[in-house]
Amino acid sequence: MRNKPWAKPELESSPFYIDDPFHKGEWHQMFERTQPLYLELGCGKGNFVAVHAARHPEINYLGMDLKSLVLASACRHAKAAFAAVDRPIDNLLFTPYDIERILDVMDERDCVDKIYINFCNPWPKERQHKKRLTHPRQLERYKKLLKPGGQIEFKTDDDGLFADSIQYFKDSGFTITFLTYDLHQSDFQDNVMTEHEEKFTAQNIPIKMLCAVWDQDS
Repeated sequence: MRNKPWAKPELESSPFYIDDPFHKGEWHQMFERTQPLYLELGCGKGNFVAVHAARHPEINYLGMDLKSLVLASACRHAKAAFAAVDRPIDNLLFTPYDIERILDVMDERDCVDKIYINFCNPWPKERQHKKRLTHPRQLERYKKLLKPGGQIEFKTDDDGLFADSIQYFKDSGFTITFLTYDLHQSDFQDNVMTEHEEKFTAQNIPIKMLCAVWDQDS
């Protein structure tokens, strides 16, 4: 992205890019309508969250990624996705931040209904496992954002990460409500393929997925 001179100016002019992510407790007010909030962590170029937002005007979506300039591509994907359904971009925002420090910029007042984690870094070495976005250290942080009954939807191509994550969710008090080792052969509805998902599928690598619910009263 450093070689794309259009990226920074487009971000600066985009009404749905929030350069300053420090709106703890105020994210619902950042949208035009108060409605359920879905959060994608590590949204990258943003096609996944953009397509979902275009399909579902009744839900607000926030895409977060560490690299701000990659979100310029996300903004372009959003424009294309919403143009395809002839809708204004009124339920989607992008913002840059380090997901490991998410509690700096969000808290329980932001009341997230669903979190998406798609094809995060598997950090395969044991000494790196705490960096995984599904590690219990991170799941404890997400609990502070999720509403009662809130969900996490997780997709990966990595067998080791998936096996460990199943246990991470169970150990952290989540209930797994859906699990498949081959998403595209399952009966899951409303799937949107990410860039990584398209690449791995073309290589005949099955996509693993689970959905987990955090019930604060359980």
